[in-house]
Amino acid sequence: MNTIICLRPAFPSVGAARIIAESASFRRAGSKVSFADSLKGSVVREKPASRPNTPAPTWRQARRSERIGDAAADVEGARAAKSRSRAIAARLAAEVERLAVELQASRERIANLEATLDIDPLTETLNRRGFERELKRSLAYVKRYGATAALIYLDLDDFKPVNDRHGHAAGDAVLKAVAAALSSHVRASDVVARIGGDEFAVLLWNIGEQDARAKAAALEAAAYAAPVVWGSSTLAVAASAGVTFCGPTDAAGEVLARADAEMYARKAERRRVAAR
Repeated sequence: MNTIICLRPAFPSVGAARIIAESASFRRAGSKVSFADSLKGSVVREKPASRPNTPAPTWRQARRSERIGDAAADVEGARAAKSRSRAIAARLAAEVERLAVELQASRERIANLEATLDIDPLTETLNRRGFERELKRSLAYVKRYGATAALIYLDLDDFKPVNDRHGHAAGDAVLKAVAAALSSHVRASDVVARIGGDEFAVLLWNIGEQDARAKAAALEAAAYAAPVVWGSSTLAVAASAGVTFCGPTDAAGEVLARADAEMYARKAERRRVAAR
């Protein structure tokens, strides 16, 4: 009788090794399935918890969400633009206000300069430029409304010796005194001007011929009655006045020329009287 002896190999076979490895893997994973079931091929591993079954958004919903997002962005952009616009408007308003103040100040300076251009700085009466402007206005008024106006042209007699003997400062003092005397003897509506070195003009409103000639004589007396004390001397000068009237068809130059001729005629008359 033959005897067969089976010897177990010292090392496990490949299949045994696989089984041992899977058993260890199941223990580590904490599987609830028995190792024997896994060997039978009935291993069912736990599936991870699934998310709620939410249907995918439709194309319309996605498009609507996109439009809502765009609208919200537009609103925010509009708010930001409005805020920037308000800031810009505030800056512009401040700039406009500043420019308006500067413009008003410039207008006032221009008006002062224009007024200065028409004023004689020594006597503070109108100069020739300012007087001719007022004379033109008067002629326009006379022509339109039929009003009356007279022009008195005065020239100081023997004024040059004052400058020659006492200096130009003394002559300036005499001119200022004469201008003040003339201004104090006319109405506020009348116009007094220094139109030359020692020549003055007075424009009288609403006056007749007799009254105008009387006023001319009164202004001659007023000029002589305004002496100036200069050092140890008393300086007084006489004046010769010529009178003419403004007609509705007259030009300013014509009126001045007639008044100037009348003044020279008056000066010659005074000299004849003084020579007797």
